[in-house]
Order: sequence, then C-alpha cells, then structure tokens
Amino acid sequence: MVLIFKKCYDAHMTHLSVNVNKIATLRNARGHDLPNVVQVSRDIIQFGADGITVHPRPDERHIKKNDVYELLELMNEEKDKNPKLEFNIEGYPSEDFLELIDRVRPDQCTLVPDPPHVITSNAGWSLVERKADLKKILQLLRDIQVRSSLFMDPVDNSPKQFEALRELNPDRIELYTEAFAKSYEIGYLEKTMYGYKDLARAATLSGIGINAGHDLNQKNLKTLLTEIPKILEVSIGHALICEALYQGLSQTIASYKNIICDCHGS
Repeated sequence: MVLIFKKCYDAHMTHLSVNVNKIATLRNARGHDLPNVVQVSRDIIQFGADGITVHPRPDERHIKKNDVYELLELMNEEKDKNPKLEFNIEGYPSEDFLELIDRVRPDQCTLVPDPPHVITSNAGWSLVERKADLKKILQLLRDIQVRSSLFMDPVDNSPKQFEALRELNPDRIELYTEAFAKSYEIGYLEKTMYGYKDLARAATLSGIGINAGHDLNQKNLKTLLTEIPKILEVSIGHALICEALYQGLSQTIASYKNIICDCHGS
C-alpha cells in the first residue's frame, strides 16, 4: 500500500531537501548512467520533496560538475510548476566551487569546512578562526543573490563563536546533527540538546534562519523538530535512500512529509 503524504498549509513548515549524492554514488559504481540522477531527482520532486541538495567534490566521486548543470535545468523546469522548489549546493568554498556557484546561482549555498579528502562532512565552522575568509565569501554570495548557510556544530558555543556569527550574519546556519543523532540512539539526548538550543537561539536572536542535516532519519526527525520548531529546512540523503531500499522512494518521502506535518500541527 502506498502511503500518501498529508497536505500541509503552514507557511512556516520545515522544507524537506533530498540530498541525491547517494544516487550518483550508485551510478558511478558501474560507470554508466543507471540510475539517472536527473530522473531520480525529478521523481523525488514529484513524490513531494521541497528541494534537491548536492555536494559536488573535486574528485567527483559522486555528484559530477555536469550533474549540477543538468539538475539546474531540471529545477528551472520544475519551478515553472512549483516556484517554491529550491536547489541547494553545499561544499567547501574553494575557488573552483565558488566559480561553480557563480555560474549556477542556486537558491542556497551551504558552506562546509571539510577538506576534499574526508568521506563526509564531519565538523562545523570555527567562525573565529575563519572569520576574515568567510566574510569575503558571504559578501560574494550576497552580491550574486544566493542565500548563504554556514554548517555549524554546537560543540563550540563560546561567546566568541556567537559574536563572530552575529558579525558574519549569514542568511542561515545548518545545524550539524551527528551528535544529536548519536545521542538519540543511546537515549542520552537532554544534555546534547542544550548545545543545539543555545546555537539555535543565538541564530534566531540575530535574525539568522536555521537548517539542519546529517544522520537525520524517520526515527529521530520528529524529536529534532519538536525540540527546535523553527528549523526551516532539513537536508536528508543517506538515511532516506537506505530507508527507500525497504519502503520504496515515494513512500519514504511521504513518511518524512507526514512527520514534518505532524510536527507543525497540520
């Protein structure tokens, strides 16, 4: 039986952006074009997702540069039907990455501090140390009218970090939720949530929007959105694709949308 997702009409409802890196990883394993990243992304949108996220890396081990341009065409086409859809590109702000952002002009650019060799994003920005560099990059994104988001880990909630956040004033931050997910699994969440709530509060007081991503799944998402209800977007890829192996892609997306709807009381 196919699970149909609920219709939510809350203007402030958390958006679900699906990271399709794992689709590209599966394709690249055989060196051909199956599964096709664009077609799967089109299906994901048709199944109810609010956006698509990609994280192109220099070695192109999953998303390739050409994928980004093809997905841009898809998103422009789909936005004619649904203008609220968003294309989010995340990555380390190397010169090549920023040139790509300048050419593509996605709805959002999520900046992560991880260097090219790491398997996945595994840390948040140390804003105090990188403040000068980030200030220039954020200004570049403002100049080309691309919404900015900084990947941040609540492990560093020092006054200097919060001061740097206020000074940099990105459009949004993305809460790095690996620690949340691990604490959820072992049932030791209360202490961990203090850090997340402090960071979310600091961002909100500065007029900065809040996104979240990393290790989120159908088990823990409701708790996160209940604890931090002002989250504007969650970016989910690895867990969603793993769950889809058992549930099917359409039903998995419907399940996430239902969780979000329930958290917003719709």
